[in-house]
Amino acid sequence: MRTSIFGSLLLLFLSASLQAQFHNLALPTASPEVSEEQSLGITKIALHYHSPMARGRKVWEDGRTIPQKGEPIAWRAGANMNTTISFSTDVYIEGQALAAGTYGLHIIPDGHQHRVLFAHANQLWGSYYLDLEKDLSLDVSVQDTTCAYSEKLDYEFDHINDSTLVLGLEWADRRIPIEIKVDLVKTVMTSLRSELRGEDTYRWEAWNDAAQFCYDHQQHLEEGLSWVDHSINGGYGGFGANPNLYNYSTKLYILGALNRVKDQKALLKEALKLSGDRNAKLTFASALLRNGLYAEAAQYLDAAQKELSDDWVLKLDRGVAYYHTGNSKKALKLMKELEKEAPDFFQNRLKQVIAEMEAGSYQYPKAPHRS
Repeated sequence: MRTSIFGSLLLLFLSASLQAQFHNLALPTASPEVSEEQSLGITKIALHYHSPMARGRKVWEDGRTIPQKGEPIAWRAGANMNTTISFSTDVYIEGQALAAGTYGLHIIPDGHQHRVLFAHANQLWGSYYLDLEKDLSLDVSVQDTTCAYSEKLDYEFDHINDSTLVLGLEWADRRIPIEIKVDLVKTVMTSLRSELRGEDTYRWEAWNDAAQFCYDHQQHLEEGLSWVDHSINGGYGGFGANPNLYNYSTKLYILGALNRVKDQKALLKEALKLSGDRNAKLTFASALLRNGLYAEAAQYLDAAQKELSDDWVLKLDRGVAYYHTGNSKKALKLMKELEKEAPDFFQNRLKQVIAEMEAGSYQYPKAPHRS
């Protein structure tokens, strides 16, 4: 009798074991795996989670699906393994600093208030073994909102600009928003200082674009000036030197932001010796005008018009330069000639410019200068 029972149990065990053997068949899962990526400035954000379905459950009221108040445990903010989120640079979560790295994402709901937990222990099965005293790098609180019904748990990146976005966990009719912010200038400058020592070090465009970033954000201008000088003069032994009207334009802007007008005027003498195509010449002319160097712009454009005599933009810029140096008569003569030459899309603006010049109220847009 015992042999018979033992044999039956063994047969049952072997049958179950055979059914549990691993295989490579692709079959649907109850909570599909999801990976998402988003850039914020130059910061890379990667999210990895498993997405459960509501399946008729009132998930926010059912403590078995989403535990409340951490009783008995926190919620894994998804299914299966803990949800993870990675940041390639340091960030701020709801205004609090968090170092670059990968974190397990857990949540402790309390009604409509939620503690969002970032755990450096990021390979946990769910939240069962999360140690709230030892595993957390950050703990922030947020208020949820309502949203359009979502059958599956989902994360959305929205309200995105250069330095801030909101990561929203959406499931059923609720959304948990988490603000993520970066110090854009700090992260970019740190990256540029590293990258400019690598394969881009002999590319004038890289040094010029890095300098342009400093100017655009009106920070680290002296460092930006050294970078544009590298673009012009090259690196060790002058290797990679490429003086051109584009990096001269960038230097002109940075010198203006530093209120170094004398150096700007000296730069013009060098620029007059440089050749360049239409776009390069007009870029430098625009830099002169935007920096308020109207007499120098008139001088440069007069020299350029010998080569670009039929270019309507050059004629427009010459008119602007003459107007701001007090020669309104000559400026208006050029502007009225342009009525026959300018393209249709510019005709309305041209009429406004002529009217403003006739009224003595025209102002060319100025570049930002440091006060």
